[in-house]
Amino acid sequence: MRRIPFSYALASLLVLALVIWLAFGNFQRFQTTAPDASPRSESGPRVEISVQQSTPFIPQQIIQGQLTAARETTLRANVAGFVAEKPVAQGSRVEEGDTLLVLDNDALPEQLQQAQDELAVAEAEYAGARNLRQRELISQPELLRLQSALSASAASVAQLQKQLDDSRPTAPFDGVLNRVQVELGDLLQPGEEWGQLVNDRRLKGAAWVSQQQVGDLSEGLPVTARLLNGDHLEGELTFISHRAEEATRTFYIEATLDNPAGKRLAGGSAELTITLPPRQVHTLSPALLSLNSEGQLAVKHMDANDQVQQTAVELVSADIQRAYVTGLPDPLRLITLGAGMVDVGEVVTPVPTEEATISQPPSGQDSAHAPVD
Repeated sequence: MRRIPFSYALASLLVLALVIWLAFGNFQRFQTTAPDASPRSESGPRVEISVQQSTPFIPQQIIQGQLTAARETTLRANVAGFVAEKPVAQGSRVEEGDTLLVLDNDALPEQLQQAQDELAVAEAEYAGARNLRQRELISQPELLRLQSALSASAASVAQLQKQLDDSRPTAPFDGVLNRVQVELGDLLQPGEEWGQLVNDRRLKGAAWVSQQQVGDLSEGLPVTARLLNGDHLEGELTFISHRAEEATRTFYIEATLDNPAGKRLAGGSAELTITLPPRQVHTLSPALLSLNSEGQLAVKHMDANDQVQQTAVELVSADIQRAYVTGLPDPLRLITLGAGMVDVGEVVTPVPTEEATISQPPSGQDSAHAPVD
């Protein structure tokens, strides 16, 4: 009989030992380990969900605007005359009623005094004529002639007084005499510009907003203007145009801003932040937004019966990390994973996610998004 090689015999013994070890090892594990519980019957596909509560959110609109003085006017001459005095220096602050310029009045004070004396004589003659007329000592036409003379004298006094006032123009409001364009001895003609008065204690922020933005705005909303140097001015929205510009389809708005320090800002640009009324929103990833059959933004979530629902939402604000929407039920069982694999009305198996809510943005990270604590 032929002898089996030692190597073959050794290999056979090793294989036999391995088979016996595997067989008895599995048998022993089944003998010592309790049988697994029967798997829970699932009614549908598994999806990951996050339970959320709505939170207060203060939406903001940030637009680029132009700063102008709240009140400014171009000063023009009402009468002709040579510049006799410049009582206020260019750049000085003035109050309403202060005399800004004096023109050669061409003896207007003396002429005014003469007219006032003639008016006094006409008043005395008319008063005496009325007494005589009551006693029928003069005729009615004579009384009317004296009354006409009285009216003419009063008109002459008023005209000369206005000419005298126009030769001494005064400030129509508090402000800064921003520019004086005449020198002593210059001849001014009626209507000729000679200076500019600016009230820079309050500024006006002007800007244009789109058709989508204007619907959320109303007069009285707080406005913050951020200047190029980082400073801020506070104010409120005071005007919203009722008609869009035809060329751009945008609406003109104005905000009144306080500038108590009188900083030289009129004519510059600023970033206007309009704070809108708070709203209750849900915060979610923009990737969870989809379009429904009507082309509206919608979000898939689950109801109390584990059925998939899709609800149209209004996008309040968004960035690359999160979207703030309204229109969802509260609390919300949001489908965070697997929404694209299930249909509306389908019964699914919810699997809670480890993070129940999406964190709010850190304070100061984004000025356009301002959740309320």
